[in-house]
Amino acid sequence: MSENPLPVGPISLETDPHVSPSIYITSDLPGIGGVLKQRPEDFLVDETAAYQPSGEGDHLYLYVEKRNLSTLEAARLLASHFGVAPDTVGFAGMKDRVAITRQLFSVHTPGKAPEDFPQLDHERLQVQWADRHTNKIRLGHLTGNRFSIRIREVGVGQIRTAKAALDRLAKFGVPNRFGPQRFGRTLNNHLIGRALICSDFEGAIRLMLAPEQATTEAHAKSKALFLEGRYGDALAELPHTSHAERSLLRALAKGQRPSRAIKTLDRSTLRFFLSAFQSAAFNFVLDDRLKAGTLNQLHTGDVAFKHDSRACFDVDDAVASDPTTPERLTKFEISPSGPMWSAEMRRASGNVDATETAALERLGVTMGQLQAFEKAAGQLIEGARRPLRVPLEFPEIEAGLDEHGQYIRVAFDLPRGAFATVALEEIMKVGRSPAQGAESTDEGHE
Repeated sequence: MSENPLPVGPISLETDPHVSPSIYITSDLPGIGGVLKQRPEDFLVDETAAYQPSGEGDHLYLYVEKRNLSTLEAARLLASHFGVAPDTVGFAGMKDRVAITRQLFSVHTPGKAPEDFPQLDHERLQVQWADRHTNKIRLGHLTGNRFSIRIREVGVGQIRTAKAALDRLAKFGVPNRFGPQRFGRTLNNHLIGRALICSDFEGAIRLMLAPEQATTEAHAKSKALFLEGRYGDALAELPHTSHAERSLLRALAKGQRPSRAIKTLDRSTLRFFLSAFQSAAFNFVLDDRLKAGTLNQLHTGDVAFKHDSRACFDVDDAVASDPTTPERLTKFEISPSGPMWSAEMRRASGNVDATETAALERLGVTMGQLQAFEKAAGQLIEGARRPLRVPLEFPEIEAGLDEHGQYIRVAFDLPRGAFATVALEEIMKVGRSPAQGAESTDEGHE
């Protein structure tokens, strides 16, 4: 069967997702260096659920411990075990892959009890307990996460500097940046999301199947074959865990058009790419505020975020000049927010809105394109305001030694949606490296 390659062209718009800070909250303190995630035991995450199951309902709740496994891969394993569609498995948040993490999943199994299913036996996924509840767990159904992280290849004498940085973060907060795990090993998830919003299906497929830098030998071989138009051969090179890439190549090998091939991806994968685009636009705004030194300030036109209720309110002249506003900022009652873009998202006003809109357009998307996409795609993308900084609570730090060498262990709580790697970068100041990148899924894009 003759196969024709998709056209390959350069990407000319801004591509940097701004995962590296332009300035640190702890800039006056030297970084301690070090390495993260040499082994899963070095990175422990415990999810704090927003609620507990009631004991009845059509959804099976599973408290799961996963090891060296992405959230999406864990969800697929659960779907396969329970014989349900992947979209019927719910979870509250993405967790790191190179880690040991504990979190709740839900599986829609109406009319069946936990004992109706065989025991799940998997070396990297264990169910700690099971119960029932009335609704599916959805993204955001958690209050936060507790992290316990060992920094390797660092002398224990650096603990005083590390503690000073950790104390600074506890006092002033952590910039609420999206970390590199949101953008994947090749830092292009947001570009895939942009292509989807712009209906550039050929571009989205090209970014998934032929990223600028292939991450494994199998992916490099598959990429070369894809660019030659040999879709079937490219499919044969990929591991079975590369679900999204394999789905696209199967469709292309059958002669389907790019717009049809994209529709073979499950909604969770599509939502993730779109969320990555929103995340990059948010990081642009955060970077601008850091450079301007206004991360802990509110100005007329801002939308303020209330940390207790997660509600937002508009900042007018009266609020901006109110003498209690700085005190509320200091107490972490409120913070400025940035956009997680959608057409229906609550927008800032004045100069703040102009700056946020400019950040969106720097990524190559206009409000008109965003509105048209949402009208066509339904519930694939949701907008929100996200705080530009978050509190770091219950900090702990200690030096230690085990069979793998010296380490400094830091522990802290962060609210939902915040990245521990962003806080650690303030302490380590080493920048991103492939060995330290957090979660990367079987698709190679998380």
